[in-house]
Amino acid sequence: MKNTINVGFIGNPNCGKTTLFNAYTGANLKVANWPGVTVEKIEGQTTYEGETFKLIDLPGIYSLSSYTMEETVSRQCIMSGEVDVIVNVVDASCLERNLYLTLQLIELGKPIVLALNMMDIVEERGMEIDLHRLPEMLGIPVIAVSARKNTGLSILMHAVAHHKTDLRQSPLIHHHPGMQSSHVHNHHSEYAMVYEDYIEDKIDSIINALDKKYKELPNKRWYAIKHLEKDSNVIKEYPLEPGDTISKSYEKDIINQKYNFIEEIVSETLVNKSQKEASTDKIDRYLTSRYLGLPIFLIIMALVFFLTFTIGDWLKGYFEIGLENFSAFVSTGLAIIHTNQMLSSLILDGIIAGVGGILTFLPNIFILFLALAILEDSGYMARVAFVMDDIMSRLGLSGRAFLPLLLGFGCTVPALMASRALEHPRDRFKTILVTPFMSCSARLPIYVLFSSMFFGKYAMLVCYSLYLLGIAAAIATAYILSKIDGSKAEHALLIELPEYKSPNPHTIAIYVWEKVKDYLSKAGTVIFIASVIMWVLLNFGPSGYVTDISQSFGSLIGKAIVPLFKPAGLGYWQIIVALIAGIAAKEVVVSSCSVLFGIQNITSASGMDSMVSALGSIGFGAANGLALMVFCLLYVPCTASIATMHRELCSVKKTLGIILYQLAAAWIMSFIIYRIALLF
Repeated sequence: MKNTINVGFIGNPNCGKTTLFNAYTGANLKVANWPGVTVEKIEGQTTYEGETFKLIDLPGIYSLSSYTMEETVSRQCIMSGEVDVIVNVVDASCLERNLYLTLQLIELGKPIVLALNMMDIVEERGMEIDLHRLPEMLGIPVIAVSARKNTGLSILMHAVAHHKTDLRQSPLIHHHPGMQSSHVHNHHSEYAMVYEDYIEDKIDSIINALDKKYKELPNKRWYAIKHLEKDSNVIKEYPLEPGDTISKSYEKDIINQKYNFIEEIVSETLVNKSQKEASTDKIDRYLTSRYLGLPIFLIIMALVFFLTFTIGDWLKGYFEIGLENFSAFVSTGLAIIHTNQMLSSLILDGIIAGVGGILTFLPNIFILFLALAILEDSGYMARVAFVMDDIMSRLGLSGRAFLPLLLGFGCTVPALMASRALEHPRDRFKTILVTPFMSCSARLPIYVLFSSMFFGKYAMLVCYSLYLLGIAAAIATAYILSKIDGSKAEHALLIELPEYKSPNPHTIAIYVWEKVKDYLSKAGTVIFIASVIMWVLLNFGPSGYVTDISQSFGSLIGKAIVPLFKPAGLGYWQIIVALIAGIAAKEVVVSSCSVLFGIQNITSASGMDSMVSALGSIGFGAANGLALMVFCLLYVPCTASIATMHRELCSVKKTLGIILYQLAAAWIMSFIIYRIALLF
């Protein structure tokens, strides 16, 4: 049996690396048109001509310097020997920027194949790349591919299979007009990247020192260059004698000379570059404008919510009809077979009412994520991060913190995990603290239900304002923290603004399906279990099975906490029990209300009318409904998010502190909003 070939996919953020990985493995990974999506390495498998390839999708990086977590993860994986062949995925439409990492990878002395991705975009812009001259200058195989159109994939894997043991670069053909070297070695025939003589002399000197002390060390040239750059990791792992060390860092010299060579490569291999015009630049004059960028973003998000409500509610009506018919069918079936009253109640009032009520919001969730997927894949979300960078810095947050916050609109769990991309522990803590204030998709059913019940035609406006309130709460929290500790942003946001492109249907389908699948799986597991537990709490009491809900365990628990929530307009034991259940998953608040008030199809017009009447009978009105939505926006996230928070912070004390702060913020804001609402 042939050995498995380990292939590492590495490249700049947004070069299409993960899309290429998906094309080979069929993995449904998150793919977006802005950096920071792949925070950890991800593995998959494919076969070609009888050989097995383990593919490793590494985080997108701009260099092999260990300044960020992404760079550290990628560098450790490559240097550990885990990777047999490196596939350097390059955005062919941005060749000049991508080649810096390529030159660093070539210097590692490992088998490497250059995958020129997005060649379809190069052709669309009327540009051409000389695929004969480029490998002559780099000394490595260069394969043109298009991950979006699945072209060139077999040729790329063919090249990987045939170069897996190729440790030496191919014969190099350099012109280097005007460059005369008096160096003792003819490095231009040995290496793709050759530095000026004074740098090469120092490299040779360090290589000699390394050879004396670390004879078994492979590719000493790379380690010598890292010593010249004062790379802390290399210096710590392979220290030299004081007389062999370099007094100052030559990192800037090395970077500048690399870019000089890149300019030479681009001038010789890229044709018609001057014809590429700036449709992207023209659009960015408005979308990234200092004054127009943020208002345009808010308008676009308002449009997203308009579509979520109008189209989503129209589709939701058909789901409600289906749920009513299904519930009636089950009820009739249970009656025919003379099912026990308690079991019938569990099935109809517990499971169908709880889980079914959540499923009717699926169209709204679908529309929301479809719109967000289109915005991401088109390249717009990178602009939003750029626009927000200055605001984030003023709040004492790293510009990179905006990426986790943006992910928080989808799901808090991956958003918290994305905070790993921040270098400073203080930045990570602040980001983890404020990220749950972003309205995740699980809160949308709560907003839709209660805003529709109490605010009618203004429901969309109320829902949108809740999203803005969450952002405002995050901003206020970050600002107060920065004033308390006097901190400023440690690291500004370094982000690529990709060219605008037509959203890829396959990419969008993967993204939306993953979100819908997560929603359905949650309905079938967490919400199902929570609905059953809620039914048990409401149908059993100290005396056993009860038909009077006020005698249940749930009632006793809720009534004990009523005095604490009454000032904030939430002093109703049914509402308190629903909020406690919502800690399992925010959607459970809706299913719990359905079970608590005995309404089987709570999202239908008749169901909402019944719910309004039931709430009205206990004194719960529009002001209370608004306070409830605000509390659900700000109070503790779901149990999965709390567990993730603890894992990222590695501190029970900090996790509990964040939970207490969020509860306090939710109570205070609900109190303020409730009291103001009563005035109107």
